[in-house]
Amino acid sequence: MTLASRRSVLKFAAGAAAVVSSGRWRLTPAQAVDEVERHGISSFGDLKYPADFPHFAYVDPKAPKGGVFSQIGPNRQFNQSFLTFNSLNSYILRGDAAQGMELTFATLMGRAADEPDAMYGLAARAVRISSDGLTYRFLMRPQARFHDGTKLTARDVVFSLTTLKAKGHPIIQQLLRDFDGAEATDDATVIVRFEPKRGRDVPLFVAGLPIFSRAYYEKRPFEESTLDIPLGSGAYQVGRFEAGRYIEYQRVKDWWGADLPASRGLNNFDALRFEYFRDREVGFEAFTAKSYLFREEFTSRVWATRYEFPALRDGRVKREVISDDTPSGAQGWFINTRRAKFKDPRVREALIYAFDFEWTNKTIMYGSYERTHSVFQNSDMMAVGQPGADELALLAPFRGKVPDEVFGEPFVPPVSDGSGQDRNLLRKANSLLQQAGLPIKDGKRVLPNGERIAVEFLIEEPTFQPHHMPFIKNLGVLGIDATLRIVDPVQFRARVDDFDFDLTVQRFSFSTTPGDSLRTFFSSQAAATKGAQNLSGMADPAIDKLIDAIIAAPTRPALVVACKTLDRVIRAGRYWIPHWYKASHWIAYWDMFARPPQKPRYGRGIPETWWYDTAKAAKLERGG
Repeated sequence: MTLASRRSVLKFAAGAAAVVSSGRWRLTPAQAVDEVERHGISSFGDLKYPADFPHFAYVDPKAPKGGVFSQIGPNRQFNQSFLTFNSLNSYILRGDAAQGMELTFATLMGRAADEPDAMYGLAARAVRISSDGLTYRFLMRPQARFHDGTKLTARDVVFSLTTLKAKGHPIIQQLLRDFDGAEATDDATVIVRFEPKRGRDVPLFVAGLPIFSRAYYEKRPFEESTLDIPLGSGAYQVGRFEAGRYIEYQRVKDWWGADLPASRGLNNFDALRFEYFRDREVGFEAFTAKSYLFREEFTSRVWATRYEFPALRDGRVKREVISDDTPSGAQGWFINTRRAKFKDPRVREALIYAFDFEWTNKTIMYGSYERTHSVFQNSDMMAVGQPGADELALLAPFRGKVPDEVFGEPFVPPVSDGSGQDRNLLRKANSLLQQAGLPIKDGKRVLPNGERIAVEFLIEEPTFQPHHMPFIKNLGVLGIDATLRIVDPVQFRARVDDFDFDLTVQRFSFSTTPGDSLRTFFSSQAAATKGAQNLSGMADPAIDKLIDAIIAAPTRPALVVACKTLDRVIRAGRYWIPHWYKASHWIAYWDMFARPPQKPRYGRGIPETWWYDTAKAAKLERGG
């Protein structure tokens, strides 16, 4: 996802080889003895599964293979888009990549979805970790292969890591900040080194990155946005596709990793298909017509009123609510504080007071949601009430450098009377704007320089339009000229990557063990990095230091405390207008699938653990 210069990858690879083969990378015999071999890794070293585990507990190891699973993709990573695609390169900034491309690449290790952050061997059969945690020696599986049959070696891993650090998406580059380099001592051994005081989750991030073929990219520039199918090594490979409309991934029938403990019972469909629709209404109608088979619903109005079509009434389509036990994270309008008109936190707080969540939830969203307060919503990392002694100890160095409220109750968005125009809240917003030096002149709110203040909301699809209009109306009551601009997905991505907006909607969440990933959302460095996820432009030394404290936390309880303190400081900054959340997934599907009795705690398990049920599919085809 990172946009880098279009230089020859062959030239870059030669330079990388010179770096990683230098003398300082050589392991001494004493260091080698110091290493402890493990079959898996986690942030705090705790693993649920022993070295001889046969499969994850949440899968059916005897699940049959076959059939098709099709959906509108619910998630995106790096430069992927929900609404379109024009590239098959998911790991640079340029272009809008197809969802699911990560399925085509093997990684050193794979995550267990029933543990907070544990990973177990895939392309690496094991890892030897030095006592100081700064050197990881991954031992490669001899059977690992690319899809063309060529061997996947340690040298491909080194090429991949060094290339991603130099030319990957800015988010990848930032998360690899503490990755100090890699060396292949032979085809079977990768030595990966990290900087002192590295982020806790950096080794996990490295272990989950795609492994590219060094030979493939000797003839191609890595940083090219292209529809050429890259050479992969994962459980699936790219099949048919039509840019902007759909893409299919075909299961590799003789995949080398299929019977590994971390893979057994997973990847059961012969084909995974991602559909793209620019309009959610059209996407819904396509589902009712069986143009695709699985749908996670994100629009409360549709969930409440539209699931009454014939196939659902007669049982051919099922719908369910399944729990979401992961931190719900944050969704809201993020305010671009890089722009002078939003520098004053009182102005930002006034915008928060102008949004009537209670009316919006009741009138537009059928009362389906709770109000979001925290960037760690729905988790024990969310700050609640007065800070405890352990939180105060972490916050003490910042007294006088952060708002006083950080040392008291955390900021909570106001609760309106549900009328849509709560006069008390609008009066409070007006007072805040006056205090910030933005008076009313000729019926319009003006900046200290006399210029009218105007606010533009930027979105890429019309679904959110009803949620904006009453908010815009309230801003008009305050004398603020507010408009909504809907642009196509490509233009939207370009503007957001360039931080060319006033306010835009963002949704993000973190794992139960957040670490270095926090930097790309909240750090000063990310605020100045094109393509980073710090949309509001937070650039606060206190936030930077608290992120460091989270990364350095020696235990999970210490991690929770540090996250609560970070949450307090971010909420005190009024960087966003909080939206809403629900701790569940709304799903609907044509009744031709089967699944294990329990989903993994930290994921949907869809489609990874599901499989095609031939008996159900045959019954469905008969109309039974």
